[in-house]
Amino acid sequence: MKRFDQINMIPFIDIMLVLLAIVLTTASFISQGLIPVDLPKAEQSQQASPDEHSIEIAINAQNQIFFEGTPITADTLAEKLVPHAAHAAVMPVILRVDKAAAFEHFISVIDVLKAGHFDKLSIQTEQAQ
Repeated sequence: MKRFDQINMIPFIDIMLVLLAIVLTTASFISQGLIPVDLPKAEQSQQASPDEHSIEIAINAQNQIFFEGTPITADTLAEKLVPHAAHAAVMPVILRVDKAAAFEHFISVIDVLKAGHFDKLSIQTEQAQ
């Protein structure tokens, strides 16, 4: 009878590389803002310069809230903002809200941001034609 004195790591490494490729592909979709949000149009909208230190919060047409591309609930939004609380006064927050989303969800997100003293808020819109 043959004893197993060692473990073959090659299949494990292959699986980890596949998982890494999946995570990196998913992360690139999230970072490009591919959460489908039909933004409202505004004639007085201004072009904002993207900031790598900004926080992005999105609300889609199904009233789902996304924090940095990850779906969350309104109750957990305050918990997600805790690590950024030290820089709340200067940290820009970009809010992307679908025009079909309920106004109630927009207000609940604004309420959490104001409670956390996140005052540098931008609401993303599309330029009206």
